Amino acid sequence: MPKRLLSFTRSVHGVNVSAVTSPLVWEHVQPAAARRLLTGAVDAFAERGFQATTTRDIASRAGMSPAALYVHYPSKERLLFEISLYGHNAALEVLRSADTGSTPTDRLRSLVSAFTAWHAQHHTIARVVQYELAALSPEHLAEVATIRRAISTQIEQVLADGVHDGSFAVTDLPGTTLAVLSLSIDVARWYTPHRGDPEALGKLYADLAHRMVGA
Repeated sequence: MPKRLLSFTRSVHGVNVSAVTSPLVWEHVQPAAARRLLTGAVDAFAERGFQATTTRDIASRAGMSPAALYVHYPSKERLLFEISLYGHNAALEVLRSADTGSTPTDRLRSLVSAFTAWHAQHHTIARVVQYELAALSPEHLAEVATIRRAISTQIEQVLADGVHDGSFAVTDLPGTTLAVLSLSIDVARWYTPHRGDPEALGKLYADLAHRMVGA
């Protein structure tokens, strides 16, 4: 089975925003045929959704026969799990790398800016990992859910720190955490390259998030 890669290089707020579906990003997946299937699955799931995508669709995008998929992956769901695991860990690393600054305000703005920019730049894989969760098996969903809780904790802790020092006026930490995360995550649903620069969008959403929680 393909090996998992949970780290990547950094540049914007500590995070590299090169395309996640690039072959260079998936170079850890060996052999090359397995890598082509994985990238084909990302594009197919993002375009058609998991349920509407067939193994023939994925194999065709990889330039292979449908039977070849099962040589490298036991099921279509396993492909989705590998994509989901990588994408969620990448998003978590974005937040951990961006959690910088001397005040909760600076930290929140950096977190939201980087998280939003990542979901814009990597909208294809982000769309898959955020909106196809229901197709994962219970075991795989539980593993991904652990990473999702870590993502939520990263934001909630900054909000809690801001409440503690008086920077933020938040009465419902879990609800506000969900609202802040939803701002960035929903970008993957509608974003296309002509909709603007990911970094500029990140700064805009950082402003909006700060206004939401400002004391």
